[in-house]
This record gives sequence, structure tokens and C-alpha cells, in this order.
Amino acid sequence: MKKVCVHRSFLTLALMGAALSSAAHAAQVTVFAAASLTDAFGEIGRAFEKQSGNSVTFQFAGSQTLRTQLENGARADVFASANSAQYDPLLRVGLVGPGSTFAKNRLVVVAPVGGKVSTLRDLSKPGIKLVLGDKTVPVGVYSRQMLDLLSKSALYGPNFSSAALKNLVSEETNVRQVALKVGLGEADAGVVYVTDVTPDLKGKVKRLYIPTQYNPIASYPIGTVKGSTQPEAAQAFVNFVQGAAGQAILRKWGFLAGEAK
Repeated sequence: MKKVCVHRSFLTLALMGAALSSAAHAAQVTVFAAASLTDAFGEIGRAFEKQSGNSVTFQFAGSQTLRTQLENGARADVFASANSAQYDPLLRVGLVGPGSTFAKNRLVVVAPVGGKVSTLRDLSKPGIKLVLGDKTVPVGVYSRQMLDLLSKSALYGPNFSSAALKNLVSEETNVRQVALKVGLGEADAGVVYVTDVTPDLKGKVKRLYIPTQYNPIASYPIGTVKGSTQPEAAQAFVNFVQGAAGQAILRKWGFLAGEAK
């Protein structure tokens, strides 16, 4: 009996040691990601944690805000931006490693159900309250490109963009703020990504789809942050996002495929 107790004691100690060893090897990965990735990356994070045993913490914001934070010394392991304009400057100064496009997106105009805006042409009507992302925010850049493309079309005329921008009542620091204001009825229309029309928003807004020839493709680069304290886990997260499981989740949330890994 005594031998059995001793054996069990050693077994208990061995199991405790294995658990402690596993905990010691588990990494905490901090991911800075564009606000439009909130839902998809939340699900990806849970799947990655389950597969890897590592834990993930996200910081979601406008890509330009995250870039500024990294330039000012904020610590992160992975950066996922909504455009290369916010990623490439960090690459040039050695703050991030080479990025790859893991997803793409398209714009859509959203307007409150029963509101004043029913067509794209309505964006230029006097008195319409339009909300866009700020000029420094990726969605704001893409939105202005879209308005310029519409202005070059005979269907809308050369003054369309300037007339629509005269209706601008607010410029937001991230795309989710644009969606929120329209959902709350604080604006007559806003331009967001297709993926920002979440289940919570769908019943509150109507979607005005933008023809492909006027709709810029948003490309999302991802890469590891130089100086990461968890470089292997950071690269593992990047690989997971680009792998079959991560891509399936991104498609589920409406993203288009990125570059083949």
C-alpha cells in the first residue's frame, strides 16, 4: 500500500511538472489589427489559442493609429493593417518584417432603413449628412478614391465627388465608428467595408452596392513586429491567418482571399 502511495505521489508530481512546463512554454501574442478585422480576428484568435496553446491579445483601431503607436514604442508582436500605406513606412524603418496580403475587401455605402438615401446619386444631394473615415484612415482613403472614380463616370458627372464631400459632417478615426454613427441614425449615409455590416448592423441599415469598376480593392498586409519577445509564436499566428483555417474564417466574415501562401 505504501508503495502505491509513493507511486501516486510521483505521478502527481510528474503531472504537475508537465502542466507547469506547458504553461512556461505558452506564449502571449499581442496583435495590433485594423478595426475592420474585429469580428474575424476575434474568431481566429480563439481558434489559434485552441490549436497552439498560446494566448492572443488584440488591439483594434484605425491602422494609422496603430502605426503611430508602434512608431512611438508600443509593444506588439504582429501588425495587420487595412492598407500598405500604413504598413510599408514601418517596414522601411525596420519596425516590422516583410508583410504579405492575407485578405482583401470592398466598400459599400450604408444608410439607415427608411432614411433619405436610396441610391449612390443621393450622396451628392444638398442636405445629406455623410460620414466617412478620416483622410488618414485606410477606409477614408478608399472612400475618396471611390467618389473620384464615380465623378469620372458620365452617369454621375464631374461634380459628384465635390458635391458629396460638401455633405461631409464627420470624419472618423476608424471604420467601425462610421458604421456606428449610421446605425444610430446620426448620419444619412456612410462608407464602410462590406465586412463591417455585421449581424448587429444588418437590421438597421440598407446597403447600396458600388459597381466593381468604381470600387477600390482594399488589401490587408500582415507581418511580425521586429523586437517581438515571442517571435516564433508571432510567426505562428501569421501563418495561421494565412492558412486554411484562418482563411475560412475570413471568408465567413465576408473578406476576399488574399495572396496564396
